[in-house]
Amino acid sequence: MKILILGAGRVGESVAENLVSERNDITVVDTDPVRLHELQDRLDLRGVVGNGIQPSVLREAGAEDTDMLVACAPQDETNLVVCKIAHEVFNVPVTIARLRSPEFEDNSELLGKGGFSVDHVIHPEQSVTAYIRKLIEYPEALQVLEFAHGLVSLIAVRAVAGGPLVLHELAEIPKLVPGVDLRIVAIYRQDQVLRQLDGHTRIEPGDEVFVLAATEHIGTVLGALRKRDRPVRRLMITGGGRIGLRLAREVQGRYQVKIVERNRPRCDYLATQLPADVLVLNGDSTDEDLLSDENVQDMDLFLALTSDDEDNIMACLLAKRLGARRVLAVINRRAYADLVQGTQIDIAISPAHAVIGELLAHVRRGDVEAVHSLRRGAAEALEGVVRGDRKTSRMAGRRIEEIDLPAGARIGAIVRGLHRADGSEVEPESAKPNVIIAHHDTVIAQHDHVIVFVPRKRMVREVEKLFQVSATFLF
Repeated sequence: MKILILGAGRVGESVAENLVSERNDITVVDTDPVRLHELQDRLDLRGVVGNGIQPSVLREAGAEDTDMLVACAPQDETNLVVCKIAHEVFNVPVTIARLRSPEFEDNSELLGKGGFSVDHVIHPEQSVTAYIRKLIEYPEALQVLEFAHGLVSLIAVRAVAGGPLVLHELAEIPKLVPGVDLRIVAIYRQDQVLRQLDGHTRIEPGDEVFVLAATEHIGTVLGALRKRDRPVRRLMITGGGRIGLRLAREVQGRYQVKIVERNRPRCDYLATQLPADVLVLNGDSTDEDLLSDENVQDMDLFLALTSDDEDNIMACLLAKRLGARRVLAVINRRAYADLVQGTQIDIAISPAHAVIGELLAHVRRGDVEAVHSLRRGAAEALEGVVRGDRKTSRMAGRRIEEIDLPAGARIGAIVRGLHRADGSEVEPESAKPNVIIAHHDTVIAQHDHVIVFVPRKRMVREVEKLFQVSATFLF
């Protein structure tokens, strides 16, 4: 696929890095020649220096035969204008815009063909905030990702000695966690995925375990792998930027919230935007005296959400040393995130990777509904809809053991009942979906939503083919 990316910032770089790895033809447009040169040295892509809202620049970048344009410049207005020009002047089939304003949503008339011609919208701050809120709700988890309209969740959790499943074999799961159907789709031990999972595989303390289960059973599944933490009640947020403010707004009233911001004018603004029960503090998040005075040792969760990676890392390490129960850092540089994850910092989040799945869902071939990037982009979980019948589909009408999955890829769950017999979606209020945890003899039916774990991105193309319908395919 030929893809044109506008903007070589953090999101643009992450988008390019993910798409280049899948053998797409990538061109990046940016006004910064130094930034483009660095990207070209590191990635197999083409860079074009210039202002993307100028048709001549887009033409030079190859917009006339581009399959998809992804506009992720810093300014919303730039992204909107570029999408309009790409559609009207170059007839680009698919346009995607990264927008910060929450007032622009998919299917809005403003974004339609009569407006800015944006086919899909990515909201980074909204995505990252939703990601963090799940971790506040389930503090034991490293990741909580939803599929099939929230009916199924994939959770990543660090196994701890004392959990009912820890030091036991996978075959013992039904008797150790009765009444809860779950599927362990991957185990990472010392940062290496276990190639073989069978009934004799034993869960060891320290393993990073990926589990698929019905969302209603998440709490039970977490308790099976480690002792449940007490619920989060007190939060300290450092950084009153877009993410910090949005998160404080969404969680106030349910948690005791303190927010620390270094910039005094920004503090004044935060005070006008947040209710009186949210304490806004003007200060440095790496100031030991400030954290001590504000009783950081009593915090259930300390969240470092500033735009400075080093400050976030240092603030979390300091908060942890002073007694904060759990700490979370937003880290933009992938090398930093890989370095600190699983150390004294309990959770490291890369904003770019938190949103990349939204984009990948539009790039994937076949009928793919949702994509989530895992382990800082090394692995992936995707949800696809099975179309066709046994003659035209590689999945419909077959037991899971019959499906030719790449080595290590695993089908974890199936959701049935979200579509009518003709393939159209059932209205949410009248749907009666059935969540089926996959086993070797489970038969996949037409229109099932199938959730697949892919341990290595190079396997994604093979998995995509399973969701593609061929008029001549015979198994």
